[in-house]
Amino acid sequence: MADPSSYRPRPGQIPDSPGVYRFRDEHRRVIYVGKAKSLRQRLANYFQDLANLHPRTRSMVTTAASVEWTVVSTEVEALQLEYSWIKEYDPRFNVKYRDDKSYPYLAVTMNEEFPRVQVMRGHKKKGVRYFGPYAHAWAIRDTVDLLLRVFPVRTCSAGVFKNAARTGRPCLLGYIGKCSAPCVERISAEDHRELAEEFCDFMTGRTGTYIRRLEARMAEAAEDMEYERAARLRDDIGALKKAMEKNAVVLADATDADLVAVAEDELEAAVQIFHVRGGRVRGQRGWVTDKVEDITTGALVEHALQQLYGEETGDSVPKEVLVPALPEPVEPVQEWLTTRRGAHVSLRVPQRGDKKSLMETVQRNAQQALVLHKTKRASDLTTRSRALEEIAEALGLDSAPLRIECYDISHLQGEDVVASMVVFEDGLQRKSEYRRFQIRGFEGQDDVRSMHEVLGRRFRRYLADKEKTGEWSDGEAALTEEDGRPKRFAYPPQLVVVDGGQPQVAAAQRALDELGIDDIAVCGLAKRLEEVWLPGEDDPVVLPRTSEGLYLLQRIRDEAHRFAITYQRTKRAKRLRSGPLDDVPGLGETRKQALIKHFGSVKRLRAATLDQIQEVPGIGRKTAETIAVALARSAPAAPAVNTATGEIIEEEEPVGPAGTADPPQEPVSAGTSQERRGQET
Repeated sequence: MADPSSYRPRPGQIPDSPGVYRFRDEHRRVIYVGKAKSLRQRLANYFQDLANLHPRTRSMVTTAASVEWTVVSTEVEALQLEYSWIKEYDPRFNVKYRDDKSYPYLAVTMNEEFPRVQVMRGHKKKGVRYFGPYAHAWAIRDTVDLLLRVFPVRTCSAGVFKNAARTGRPCLLGYIGKCSAPCVERISAEDHRELAEEFCDFMTGRTGTYIRRLEARMAEAAEDMEYERAARLRDDIGALKKAMEKNAVVLADATDADLVAVAEDELEAAVQIFHVRGGRVRGQRGWVTDKVEDITTGALVEHALQQLYGEETGDSVPKEVLVPALPEPVEPVQEWLTTRRGAHVSLRVPQRGDKKSLMETVQRNAQQALVLHKTKRASDLTTRSRALEEIAEALGLDSAPLRIECYDISHLQGEDVVASMVVFEDGLQRKSEYRRFQIRGFEGQDDVRSMHEVLGRRFRRYLADKEKTGEWSDGEAALTEEDGRPKRFAYPPQLVVVDGGQPQVAAAQRALDELGIDDIAVCGLAKRLEEVWLPGEDDPVVLPRTSEGLYLLQRIRDEAHRFAITYQRTKRAKRLRSGPLDDVPGLGETRKQALIKHFGSVKRLRAATLDQIQEVPGIGRKTAETIAVALARSAPAAPAVNTATGEIIEEEEPVGPAGTADPPQEPVSAGTSQERRGQET
């Protein structure tokens, strides 16, 4: 690990002008490329006290062995040079988006004498018009099949074309009218190129003019009593409209725009792009990236735009690009996009209307793509094995922790304090082993004390079960109840993870020490910086951002957090909905609703006689007596009196949730309580 001070340039050496800088490691490999409006100010941020740097930045500067820079004239030039160097050097600490699939495009080879319509993948070629990308190749073929009857452009390969020209016989599409057969000179090269250009115009969204032209020709043919020609034109119009219906109108003003959405967590980010042309979604694509550097949403958007338009020019860059957050600063990026297009490009965040609604749809797709990526990653056996090995190595365990338990505390400003326990075995969720706890030992908010209580209760139960069955009991009998079900706390984990930092870890370790348990490892995962804390250690273990072990720990912690908050919400909602009828034994929800519906309020029900209560369907004499006794015990205090007028203030008792002056708030999940207090994370 290098000391950044060993290669830090002198302050006077770094120019105070725009530029691009490169960090290299000891083998002269470029590990990071960045741009700056002022190289002097930006590079100074890297050479401060390591304790003040973000862990990811700290890892980068300690891996590097030298830094160099190139001065440019403007921030736009810096943006272009940064993109070029990232493509050239592929630095490990830069954000690198990777396609979640190889997207197919509809391509028209305008660089050939007889342009051809085909499906193409991979890098784009000069002189070829591209449309899409599409999610599936069959979607392209369906669209082309509909359009060929109107625009019979060549679709055959070079070999088929040459063979037809040699024999003088066109292929099947030429016989059925879906190819103009330039191979046998049924159409000239100039006319065929014009046909291909009309095809491209239609695909770019200029549909209304062409359909109106066909409709006029159809009406003209009908007036001339050329009914077969009119019928053929009618079918052509139907084919075009059917092709248009495949791409629903989403923006009524025939907008040309790309919508970019980002879904992210601490470790990864997913980007989804919708290509809208002529008000219709013409294509969709997405990327996923590991966040190996500390980066904002705006910076993720900037890198996505570089990836998306770095090789594009002209109409491939739309007039409008809608994003969830603007890069900082936004002017160089917008100017760079304008340069790529050759005309003004608007880069903005949609605020209202159809564009904002469509952006929400793109955002949902990005979120789904991230969830799907994580699901695939978590289900891979090799990946899970590597994650467990990395955890064992980082924590100094003798073997991979096949059973991991994670604990989290959740509360709402000190009320309804609960805890969760989730279990992962072999890197997968074991939901049947999940457990929930209510904090009983004290009142109020104390996350550390709550963690100590929960761990103590869980492992006291484990020791009690162990003592009942005997330490050397054989087989599954020691781990199951008499009915064959697994005992609630019979299986000990190899690793206990707590959601929090040093205080929570110390409390968990203290609970195990008090019970004499010394064969279970303990660690904590702090939310803010994703640091792993060990008992008795002053410094955390910082796993690489690309570590599968860190990814697994994060999933376990997030699942414990979700499970704790779900329980806390349920408990709070039940408390808010509670009323006098809840204390009546044997009175279910259906009969409670029937009573309230019949009398209108608890107050009127309390004033009713036994005979009146029995008038409610399903209520007998004994139940009516029980209800009357329960309501008498819960009778409210004396009515309030307005001291100015002497008037008695009568209030109806609430039927549903209990009245409260403050609106319901979201629960707080502990762990790093100082950073989470008062908000849900």
